Amino acid sequence: MAQGYTVPRNAHGQPDISGIWQAVNTAVWNIEGHAGSSGEPAGLGVVVDGDLPYRPAALEQRQRNFENRHTADTEAKCQLVGVPRITYMPYPFEILQTADQIVMTYEWVHSIRNIYMTGEHPEGPIQWWMGDSRGHWEGDTLVVDAVHFSDQTWFDRSGNFHSESLHVVERYTRTGPDHMLYEVTIEDPEVFTRPWRMRMPLYRRVDDNMRILEHECYAYADEEP
Repeated sequence: MAQGYTVPRNAHGQPDISGIWQAVNTAVWNIEGHAGSSGEPAGLGVVVDGDLPYRPAALEQRQRNFENRHTADTEAKCQLVGVPRITYMPYPFEILQTADQIVMTYEWVHSIRNIYMTGEHPEGPIQWWMGDSRGHWEGDTLVVDAVHFSDQTWFDRSGNFHSESLHVVERYTRTGPDHMLYEVTIEDPEVFTRPWRMRMPLYRRVDDNMRILEHECYAYADEEP
């Protein structure tokens, strides 16, 4: 947090994280560090403490995903991309706060996410594209616990993936007037040998008349020559 910065409060007494935000990195291509290639910029990666701890069989699946990434990725099929990937898609998103709910609206295919500040996760198993999210405040940090995911979404365009056992814990901490720290802990014992983390800044969009626009996406089936 910037020295001397005090997080503002909204009318409900909550830390005010509302506004239009955007990640500015290359995580959508690959959350791990990677070299540049045609149509893909190089990136330092957002995974904390090195490589992803895949189980051997899962690492083989990750390679198959990479080989089929242009057709198997839900983004390529104009579907929802899941959590946490929706946060670092290359489009802005807006955070709206009420007393008992936080709503995030995303430019990508009209995605909407409801984070309930009351109640418990419904009993599973359930498979939802964006999971079920329950939040609470720890000081100035919004902590979101999310479960009940589909296994169809990936973490990025390179095929890093998860199973339906995915458990995501997110932390949103405003660190300045136009900056927010986004931290994520991933747990999925079917795919990974241990929990691991991602970390990145989010930037508040301060453009004149900034708003969330519509990003329409159309997937076309391959045609026979």
